[in-house]
Amino acid sequence: MRAERAELEAAARLFRALATPARLQLLSLLEEGPATVSRLVELSGLSQPLVSQHLRILRETGLVALTRHGREAVYALDDTHVSHIVGDALAHAGEAQHPRA
Repeated sequence: MRAERAELEAAARLFRALATPARLQLLSLLEEGPATVSRLVELSGLSQPLVSQHLRILRETGLVALTRHGREAVYALDDTHVSHIVGDALAHAGEAQHPRA
């Protein structure tokens, strides 16, 4: 499979968006279902401004979607591919830390 330049650029943007443990954690939490910012703060242990900043980046990259219910913002995964990418990356990282003999 030979990728076009535009596809390579898009993939690079995706990997940049996934390049922090905090964003991977938020995506992993959203795999369980939609959540509010306050719920993600509670589950992640990150500060509210930090969670909001990371969610903005994930939204701009098209990985999460925002739905408003009154004053409440609810985030959800917007791309099923991201679940596979994050899951595969975490599985690979786990294997690398515990190599087979």
